[in-house]
Amino acid sequence: MHDPAALRLLHQKRFQSAPSIFAAPGRVNLIGEHTDYAEGFVMPAAIEFATLAAISPRTDGKVVLYSENFGEECTFDASALPRSAEKRWTDYPIGVFAVLAGEGHTIPGLSLSLWGDVPVASGLSSSAALEVATALAVASLLGVSYTGPELARLCQRAENEFVGASSGIMDQFISANGAEDHALLLDCRDLSFRLAPIPHSVALVIANTMVKHSVAGGEYTTRRAEVEEACAVIARHRPVVRFLRDATVSDLEKWGHEMSPNALKRARHVITENLRTVAAAEALIHHDLKELGRLMAEAHTSYSQDFEASCVEADAMVALAQDLPGLIGARLTGGGFGGCTINLVEAEKASEFAEALAARYAGEIGIVPQVHICHASAGAHRID
Repeated sequence: MHDPAALRLLHQKRFQSAPSIFAAPGRVNLIGEHTDYAEGFVMPAAIEFATLAAISPRTDGKVVLYSENFGEECTFDASALPRSAEKRWTDYPIGVFAVLAGEGHTIPGLSLSLWGDVPVASGLSSSAALEVATALAVASLLGVSYTGPELARLCQRAENEFVGASSGIMDQFISANGAEDHALLLDCRDLSFRLAPIPHSVALVIANTMVKHSVAGGEYTTRRAEVEEACAVIARHRPVVRFLRDATVSDLEKWGHEMSPNALKRARHVITENLRTVAAAEALIHHDLKELGRLMAEAHTSYSQDFEASCVEADAMVALAQDLPGLIGARLTGGGFGGCTINLVEAEKASEFAEALAARYAGEIGIVPQVHICHASAGAHRID
């Protein structure tokens, strides 16, 4: 889906310097939405879509960033990089530079070319792929090494502290630590994880609704505040509850009446989603695909009705998949309010499934979707 050799040639022609090439994948979350900032569980998989970063040193003290996707080159003084976000694509790499500088590293002059095929605004984590690819490339130039979890934390800080997005750790973590042919069950509290094998007989079919409703930015902040409101109510009765990770459905039955109706629904989603995510990992490990599909269906209903983060188009995409041959499970993935659905499908029927789902969606919604057949890929790495 991407061509490191083409990026190498592009960079060399533009900057007259042979680069090192790094790749960081996007991700699809099989189950576990809006549980990460509640210190809960998520189960994403890295996918073949990725951001490539080509980097080479400069001797003039400049940091030159080029995006093939935007067709734009931007130049900064390495000693005077922007201190705040400018609402542009450059915020993501500069945010990484800022965090690395905060760790005591001096950002040298460098040329960085970026080229990605992770669909933007689709819930497949194009921003995390960009951050992780940049961090891996710059760390290499600095001669420093970070573990996958450390790299994820640095990139999450870049998004939180510099870009200003209050995202959890999942996106950066799976981009940095993904494993081929595996999903990853991540405990967002201590960053411990288990790999769950995805059988070769199962394909990941990602269906892009082609919509991303404009409410998403503000609604994300609102949902997070409602989750925290619910947690605060429970914590007044049970001080050991610091995050909804620590709460139970029984807590909601006892003290839900003290919450706003929306906070109660959001909390019910997060608490039950944590339980579903751990159960889904067990189902995958034990090759119980029927149970995995049931849990995915339950997760989508919760995401749509309790968390209210779906939309007409995404609900339609999930519903239209239900009776297609080969389907194991389907649900909306990512931050919500549009974007993509993830469909686990019997691999031998994946092409037929993808074609039929696209036709059904176009017929009902009037939008031609992008549907991609993927498999779980490796995490961020250098390409020699």
